[in-house]
Amino acid sequence: MIIAAALLALFLGAMDALIMSAAMPTIVADLGGLHLYAWVYSVYFLSRAVSLPIFAKLADLYNNKKIFLVSIAVFVTSSVAAGLAPNMMFLIVARVFQGIGAGGNFALVYIVLADISPPHERVRTMSFASSVWGIASVLGPTLGGFIVTFMSWRWIFFINVPLGLLSMAGLTFFLVELREKKKSTSLDLWGVITLSTAILGLLTLFLMGGSSHSWLSPRMALLGAVTITSAAGFYHAERRARDPILPLEFFRKRGFSMGNLAVFMSSFSIFALFAFAPVFIQGGLGMSPMQVGVAMLSLSLGWSAGSLILGQVSNRLGIKRAAVMGAVLLISGCFLTVMFSVQTTLAAFFWVFMLTGLGMGFVTLATLVIVQNSVDVSNLGVATSSNQFARTLGGTVGVGICGGFMNTALWQARHGLVEQGVMPAGKGAVLNGNSLDALMQPEFQNLLSESARTAFQAAIVSSVSIVFWIVLLAAVACLGFCALLPGKSDIQS
Repeated sequence: MIIAAALLALFLGAMDALIMSAAMPTIVADLGGLHLYAWVYSVYFLSRAVSLPIFAKLADLYNNKKIFLVSIAVFVTSSVAAGLAPNMMFLIVARVFQGIGAGGNFALVYIVLADISPPHERVRTMSFASSVWGIASVLGPTLGGFIVTFMSWRWIFFINVPLGLLSMAGLTFFLVELREKKKSTSLDLWGVITLSTAILGLLTLFLMGGSSHSWLSPRMALLGAVTITSAAGFYHAERRARDPILPLEFFRKRGFSMGNLAVFMSSFSIFALFAFAPVFIQGGLGMSPMQVGVAMLSLSLGWSAGSLILGQVSNRLGIKRAAVMGAVLLISGCFLTVMFSVQTTLAAFFWVFMLTGLGMGFVTLATLVIVQNSVDVSNLGVATSSNQFARTLGGTVGVGICGGFMNTALWQARHGLVEQGVMPAGKGAVLNGNSLDALMQPEFQNLLSESARTAFQAAIVSSVSIVFWIVLLAAVACLGFCALLPGKSDIQS
C-alpha cells in the first residue's frame, strides 16, 4: 500500500510534464499570452530541478511522512490554482509551485522506496518506479489530447486533485519512519540560489531579447551582467560547499562530464520538441488537440521503447556504442523535423517522433550507466542525482532558448501579416494588439478567409521551423559528447 501511494505521487509529477504538450495551444487560445508560452514549461522544470535536492536534504533531517505530505499538498494546491488560472501569468506562477511540489515528490518517492525495501528487494522495487515513468510518458500526451477535445483544458490540472488526495491518504495511514535521522546536514543554499538566478537570467535573456526588448538595450545588458555574476557565484559556491548541489570535482572524470553533457543536450532537444511541436501541428497545420496528442504519444513511445531495447542488448552492443547509436537516431529524427511543412501528415509526425524518441531512450539510459560507473559506489547517489539534474536542466534551457527564438519570429510575423493586410477587418481583428493567440485553435482559423488562413499557418510553420533547426544543432552536440564518452576499459581503469 505504501509503494502504491508513493508511486501515485511519482505518476502525478511525471505525467504533468507531458500532459501539457497537447493542451498548450488551446490554453494559449483561451488565456492569451503566446509570448509567454515557453515560460509555462521552463519555470516548471527549473523549480522542479532546484527543489529536488532541497527536499532530499530535508528528508535526512525530518520525518519522511510529513515532508512527503507537504510536497504532495503543494503540488495539489498549485494544480487547483493552475486549473483556475484567469490569465497566462497566473498560470506561470502556479506552475512554479507545481514544479516545487513535483521535485519534492520525485525526491521522496525514491527515498521512501529505498527505506522500506530490504537490499535484496531494492532493485525490484525501484523497477516499479521506472514502469511508472513509462506509463506516464505514454498516457500523458494522449490523455491531454482527450481532455482538451472532450472536456476543458482546466481538467488536465484538476485531475491531479483526487489522485493526489488518494496518495496522501495512503501515506498518512501506512507510512512509518524506519530510518534514524541526522542531527544536522549541509544544505548548499547559496549554490541553489546562484544557480537558479543564473538559469532564470539566461532564460529571460532569450525570451525577451529581440522581441520585447532590443538585445543592446540597457535592461538586457543589466540582465546579462546578473546572469554572468550569478554563474560565477555558483562556481565559487560549489568549490567551497561542504555538500555541493553539483560536485564540480567529478567533472574531471570524462564519463561523468561527457555523460551529463550528452544527456543535457539530448534533453534540450526532446523537451523543446514536446513543447513546440504542438504549436506547429495545431497552430500551423490546423490539426485537433487529439491529433496533437497522438503525434506526441509517439515521442513518448519511442523513448520508452529505446530504454527497454537497450536494457536487452546493452551487453552485446556496448554502452558507449549504444549512446553513440542513440545520438545518431536522435539526429536522424531531428533532421527530419526540419523537413516538416504544411503538407506533413499525422502519420509522418508519428514515425519521425518515434525515431527521435527511440534515440532519446538509448542516450538517456546509456549516459546514466556511464555516469554511475564513473564514480565509486559510495558516490552512486550523487552521480545519479547529477544525471537527473542535467536532464531537467537541459529541458529547462532548451525550452527557454527555443521559446525565445520562436517568440522573436512570431513577433516579426505578426507585424508582417498586419502590415500586408492579408487579414480582413473584423475577422482578422485578433491579430491587432499583441497576440496571435486565438488562432491557435482550428475553429478560429476556420473563420478566416482561405488566403488569410494560409498566411497565418505559413507564419507559424516558419517560426517553429527555427526551433527544429536549433533542436537539430543540440542533437549534433549530443553526438559529439557521446563520441567522447570513455569505453568500458577506460571506465574500469
